[in-house]
Amino acid sequence: MSIPRYLMQTDLTRVPAFTPDVLVIGGGIAGLSAALAAAEHCQVMVITKRQRSQSNTFYAQGGIAAALGVGDGPEQHLRDTLTAGAGLCDEAAVRKLVSDGIERVRELLAWGARFDLDADQKPKLTTEGGHSRRRVLHAAGDATGQELQRALLARLDALDTIDVLENCFSVDLLHDDGVVYGALVLNDRGDRLRILAQATVLVTGGAGQLYRETTNPEIATGDGLAMALRAGARLANIEFVQFHPTTLYIAGAPRFLISEAVRGEGALLLAADGTRFMPQQHELAELAPRDVVSVAISREMQRTDAPFVYLDLKPIGAAKVRERFPTILQTCAKFGLDITRDRIPVRPSAHYMMGGIQTTLRGETNVERLFAAGECACTGVHGANRLASNSLLEGLVFGREAGRAAAELALDGPVKFKPRRIGGDDRRSSSAPIDIGDVTRSLKHLLWRAAGVFRDHDSLSQAEDTLRFWRRYVLGAEFTDPRDLELQNMIFIAGLLLRAALLRTESRGAHRRSDFPDTDDANWQQPIVQSIEDAEDD
Repeated sequence: MSIPRYLMQTDLTRVPAFTPDVLVIGGGIAGLSAALAAAEHCQVMVITKRQRSQSNTFYAQGGIAAALGVGDGPEQHLRDTLTAGAGLCDEAAVRKLVSDGIERVRELLAWGARFDLDADQKPKLTTEGGHSRRRVLHAAGDATGQELQRALLARLDALDTIDVLENCFSVDLLHDDGVVYGALVLNDRGDRLRILAQATVLVTGGAGQLYRETTNPEIATGDGLAMALRAGARLANIEFVQFHPTTLYIAGAPRFLISEAVRGEGALLLAADGTRFMPQQHELAELAPRDVVSVAISREMQRTDAPFVYLDLKPIGAAKVRERFPTILQTCAKFGLDITRDRIPVRPSAHYMMGGIQTTLRGETNVERLFAAGECACTGVHGANRLASNSLLEGLVFGREAGRAAAELALDGPVKFKPRRIGGDDRRSSSAPIDIGDVTRSLKHLLWRAAGVFRDHDSLSQAEDTLRFWRRYVLGAEFTDPRDLELQNMIFIAGLLLRAALLRTESRGAHRRSDFPDTDDANWQQPIVQSIEDAEDD
């Protein structure tokens, strides 16, 4: 079955147009960093799916990693990142992350970011899983993402070279012959708008909503990945989905993330029968890399036939828990848990995509005039498993690089895209009555069962067959509602994720095959790269 290059039929000659120099799609830390960098030279427009404060960045609790402490440095941060990445990191990308990241964090401080400070008025540093040093900065205890977004938005508001359109759903990149000219978007009234730009930067975050259990907000539906795919971009490492080991698991409660910093401060993991199990799994015990902890928790859940394990914060001390983790304290209290004395029931949930749109270190894709950064991009910096608190740093470093590169290209000279009719030529009409909500829920259950913490050939193949059937009628329909369009994007990306997970016949980092439990460096110490043709070959 062919994949439509455009989701919506539109006569662009009848659609109002905006013409910034650089278009930035997404408003998290990578998007704001890209916009601020491009705005030094160009007129920029930022498109956000919801209000501009809503993004994965806003919900980030733990902190941002930077080698600022005594006895620490870029080389130590580099080693820890490479170790967590399980042999699949691009070392040049990691070197740029850990070296440039120090300057970027200091820049945030200069812009007024209010990190938690010690008695000497220096940023407090904590540790998290996989780190050999205390190098994680945090703000408001466990609300680091909110503070960083506040600081970046304040910087943005001070500039008159950036316009923001909120509550707009980006439907498609406008593309022709391997060149991107902007995007078609829907505003919150359902009106279509075309944004024509000399360069476009995708910073749309990940796709955690593919899974039943996820820490991600509802906006994380892989839209940027799917748009890029339809425009001809290549995706890499899409099978590597990081499962955060500890999310709150209470009937009726949202899957609220319990920050890794909790374990960094001394919290212990206990099986449902009360026994501690991490010291037998890894020399770093509770501070092992996330893939190790997620696998260990999942095995303990199987051993005890329980849907969760416990996280015990009593070793931290009640006073420090109240000071350090006020957001977690308040959220758990709503469900009758006093985390200074009660154990928290937790289990793994889909959290972060290591793969994404394949880019250079400057955010360039294989499609002309299209750039990407942040979680939707894949520079190779995370390899097969992201080191804790490197994601916000990645957004700062590579968002800025993509914004600068996009601005340079925009200043080279204008390229015109002639308005025309798009969509329709490669779509089939469908009269099937489709319950979009039911298909979406079924998709999330399917991915959780087949491509969760543990995977195997049979479950992946069966899921692929199911998804192939759904595609026959869902992708053949013409939709105009954002929820329906999101489902189509999710189906595109789910298909590629399942295919890549089937192809990678080994276990590495966050990708664990029970039928191929060993790591196979001889054959698989390389990325799996996919294009739209890979989504169509069945």
